[in-house]
Amino acid sequence: MLDNLRVVLVNTSHPGNIGSAARAMKTMGISQLVLVDPQEPVDGRATAMAAGAVDILANVKTVPTLAEAIADCQLVIGTSARSRTLQWPMLAPKEAAAKLFAEGQGAQVALVFGRERTGLTNEELQQCQFHVCIPANPEYSSLNLAMAVQTLCYEVRQAWLADLTTEPLVVEAEPLAYPSQAELEGFYHHLERTLTQVGFLREDHPGQVMNKLRRLYNRARPDSVELNILRGILTAAQRASGHEKNS
Repeated sequence: MLDNLRVVLVNTSHPGNIGSAARAMKTMGISQLVLVDPQEPVDGRATAMAAGAVDILANVKTVPTLAEAIADCQLVIGTSARSRTLQWPMLAPKEAAAKLFAEGQGAQVALVFGRERTGLTNEELQQCQFHVCIPANPEYSSLNLAMAVQTLCYEVRQAWLADLTTEPLVVEAEPLAYPSQAELEGFYHHLERTLTQVGFLREDHPGQVMNKLRRLYNRARPDSVELNILRGILTAAQRASGHEKNS
């Protein structure tokens, strides 16, 4: 399961922070690191801070966008240290770790960390099914990037260790198959296009409707079969309104 957990760092400002995060990951047995548009590439400063975790840096993947970093992930949890105008499903660290452990046994999952100073943007947070916040001292809640990575990776490892010492549960039903992030994004684009075509959304002034619909569907977590049903409904609505399918 730990091999299926992807730590994603967005737009890091200093290579040393990448190295420190890699070291934090390795101490918890997590090795998959993805960088999204780092301001500086991995270099000697990152290697120095990584100590014995240079193997993680050697295998790091760098991509230009968060969407590309998480496209094949079934579950994406973003870190958020501040309240947002549009509330999103929020998890405590242990809850986030439990979800990552459960779904990471059979699929790729991701834990996303934002910029050192400003965190993740609202647009980036909307690409995550859940948000997690570390309940630090409100009078001094300043955690550096490596500390945040260490704390949440530790919680995942604790969930993994607890499973090793627990008798496996007998589950009769097949586990749900959830869509990848790329498939979810395809659905959201299809939904927005259809709502515009049938006159529910104004193309020149969509407002906050799509953001609220994203929150609704992220909260509901449709599985792959349910998502296909929803897309079928959208296609039928397009056909009935005289618009050809373009999804």
